[in-house]
Amino acid sequence: MSLVYDAQQFTLYVGYFLLFAGVIGNGINILIFTKVRAYRTTSCTFYFLIGSIDNILYLLVNVTLRILGVGYNINVTDRSSAWCKARQYFIVVPAVLSIGCSCLATADQFFITSRNASLRRCGDIGWAHRIIIIAIILSFLHGIPVLLFFDISPISSNCLNLSAGYRIYQLFYLIGVICVIPVLIMIIFGWLTYHNIHQTMNLAELQVDRQLIRMTLIHVILVTISLLPYGIYTTYSLLTSSIVKNYDRQFQEYLASSILSLVTYFYNAVCENQSSVE
Repeated sequence: MSLVYDAQQFTLYVGYFLLFAGVIGNGINILIFTKVRAYRTTSCTFYFLIGSIDNILYLLVNVTLRILGVGYNINVTDRSSAWCKARQYFIVVPAVLSIGCSCLATADQFFITSRNASLRRCGDIGWAHRIIIIAIILSFLHGIPVLLFFDISPISSNCLNLSAGYRIYQLFYLIGVICVIPVLIMIIFGWLTYHNIHQTMNLAELQVDRQLIRMTLIHVILVTISLLPYGIYTTYSLLTSSIVKNYDRQFQEYLASSILSLVTYFYNAVCENQSSVE
């Protein structure tokens, strides 16, 4: 039982830190990206701006409910079908949009540092506005199955995914869409951007561009650290789901799940915030 207590204490201390640091840091980002003239017309910072707004909403809803659920044993999502569906919807939709903004910002840096004029035009702010509108629509559509398949289980009285088919998709979504694919996209475009920088000497003289490129490359590292461990744990859970586990192992996995779930919030709380100190 001490492992359950450890999970509760970890959730409380780290959860509160991520909540306050994330809201303040992302709020500072919003002020910087909207007030500094050099940033307002840059497509990369527009992606970061949308990501910061999305992160604040995500943290306020999900970290708060996680603190209540794990830290204080107040599971509001288990009390009504509406809360159950709404909470899961606000996990899926903002998570996809935030990851998408990070991938778009990384790809944008590759486009604007390219020697190819056609590729550089892909980094135009007008394109960024249209792409974000499409991304928001797709994110909301992607969350619709959550409203259909999540509900209060009649057996356990917990908020669960009641569709076997959607559970299979969820595993693919967590491992592939949230963890592996975004990390690969960011690593590839981060490396291509770094390669472009060394081929474009004039770019090194532009302070704003240097800041954005540095911010994007740091972003790639932080995303990898934040998301890959949870992807590995999810894979482990899938591979061992048919194994009968004793109580000690279940408590150990509960602690690991609590820690790694909060580590993924580290992405939303911290990954956008290196811009505040640039």
